[in-house]
Amino acid sequence: MKKLTRRAFLKQAAFAAGAFSLPARSWSQVPGANQDIRMAVIGFNAQGRTHIKAWEKMAGVRLTALCDVDRAVLDAGVKRCAENGNTVAAYTDIRKLLESKNVDAISIATPNHWHALAAVWGMQSGRDVYVEKPVSYDIWEGEQMIAAARRHGKIVQAGTQSRSSHGIQEAVAWVNDGNLGNILAARGLCYKRRASIGKTEGPQPVPASVDYDLWCGPAPLTPPRRTKFHYDWHWFWNYGAGDLGNQGIHEVDVARWFLGEKGVSHRALSIGDRLGYVDDAETPNTLITFHDFKRAPLIMEVRGLPEKTDSTQMDKYKGAEIGVVIECEGGHVLVPNYTSATAFDKDGKEVKSFQGAASHYENFIQAVRSRRESDLHASIDQGHLSTALCHISNISYRLGRRQSPDEMREQIKGDKDALPTFDRMAEHLAANGVDLEKTPATFGAVLKINPVNAKFVQNKSANHLLRRAPRPGYVIKVA
Repeated sequence: MKKLTRRAFLKQAAFAAGAFSLPARSWSQVPGANQDIRMAVIGFNAQGRTHIKAWEKMAGVRLTALCDVDRAVLDAGVKRCAENGNTVAAYTDIRKLLESKNVDAISIATPNHWHALAAVWGMQSGRDVYVEKPVSYDIWEGEQMIAAARRHGKIVQAGTQSRSSHGIQEAVAWVNDGNLGNILAARGLCYKRRASIGKTEGPQPVPASVDYDLWCGPAPLTPPRRTKFHYDWHWFWNYGAGDLGNQGIHEVDVARWFLGEKGVSHRALSIGDRLGYVDDAETPNTLITFHDFKRAPLIMEVRGLPEKTDSTQMDKYKGAEIGVVIECEGGHVLVPNYTSATAFDKDGKEVKSFQGAASHYENFIQAVRSRRESDLHASIDQGHLSTALCHISNISYRLGRRQSPDEMREQIKGDKDALPTFDRMAEHLAANGVDLEKTPATFGAVLKINPVNAKFVQNKSANHLLRRAPRPGYVIKVA
């Protein structure tokens, strides 16, 4: 790692501590129907490349700027745009980008810990925002994003693109019309292979092309403990939310959509751990979470190990590896991807299929032009609620303790959904050589939640995790 001297550190801190003071604009001059929307993409080493492609090919939109804290990534992105006949401005610092007069809206695909701050700064500078999932690092940040959108009158789309599937939307309506009877459980599945990230012998070097102070932003300025700098941050609590918040939020969002819930649950529990290998990562690779809603429970299952040792295949549950299963009195609905759904009766016979999706990016642009939040398929309110459910699940896990399988079964023996879900998880782990007697998993804290204010009832430790104290200079201030 590049050595950070005290003088250099103080210089960086002094720069970072400077207040973000771009003048907010009323944007009464928002482009009309015949004017291009000028877009900037912030963070594009992975999902952000999809953003770039979407804006470059979309009629009525011009990609005018790119921003990334990795100069090598930035230069390569600018070069690719030039090869496509598009000249864009390049920035490593979002604050400099937001001083530009050639940007109407921003799309954010940075690591999670930057999502909320970049979005709020964007809104305060007068821009509409498309922000990737999970929309925030913690629940407090999500609340501030909603407050900023209201205060500044901005259009904010969350990157949960299943919301733009008219096929899934039709399936939600069909189920809620009672065609399969009452919903018994809404189950999300994230059976996605995640191998070990390995063990290091200490702090790892930061790529020379990265401005690490900017990369950390509101997170602690500590050296990385991963060899794959640009992706494996997902598995560390300082920056990511594990696969529950990475991939699983899509499935949580669709499950909540079917249930029609417009708030957080009143009770939550997580069970799992990082099992099957030992590495430097912190987030669980195996996790089951339960949210008690009045209508029916929302259950989420995360598995990073294959179906069995040395297999390249993943488990399936009623036909899905990464998807949602809505279990009803008269059958179930399978949502195996972002665009379709299929209904089955109790005998497993197909009853009805639902297909098709629109562009989530185009939906954002439509709302930017109409200035109606109601035109958005995934408003910041929706994105925040589904993100909050993931954060709550992770808080339960982080406050738990390792227990034997029998101890766990004793505590959930009266729950008709939790016990069989746990037993299937234990069977899956056994097939991967994990003996829960010898390597116990973590039984999370049972959290009681006030759905009105999303605060935990009589649990100071859990409430402490609702908000992280950011570094000076990277503080969200909704004013």
